[in-house]
Amino acid sequence: MKAQLQIAIYGGLALCMLNFKGKAQTSQIKPTLFEGVVVLSYIDHGAAINCTGPAIKFTSKPFSLLVGLLPSLKIKEDKSAGNAPKNAIIMPSLGCGVTAIYKHIALQMPMLYTAKTSTKDGKWNVGVGLGYKF
Repeated sequence: MKAQLQIAIYGGLALCMLNFKGKAQTSQIKPTLFEGVVVLSYIDHGAAINCTGPAIKFTSKPFSLLVGLLPSLKIKEDKSAGNAPKNAIIMPSLGCGVTAIYKHIALQMPMLYTAKTSTKDGKWNVGVGLGYKF
């Protein structure tokens, strides 16, 4: 009788352990194509509207960190002297950067290239931005 009771108890415990799923830590690293984040940033005395593109994403609920490409629209007036040709005020650009997301708020550090003009050489510029994750 005692052996049957032990078998029933251990069998019941084994069934319970097999039916429950253990959850490990929720942090993970994975590639992503589009995260649904739109950011308005200040960069090189102008503005930019950035979206997140292909990136590597590190997630630890409720935080996320993305490192990747940023398709952007740069908004900046080109100040050229005299009759020199000017660049358009709104220019599409592809940059890179880091985006930190807490729930639906995004903080971004974009890096965009400013093309050569008649008065300045081209260079990479670092900015800061604040946005929203849909």
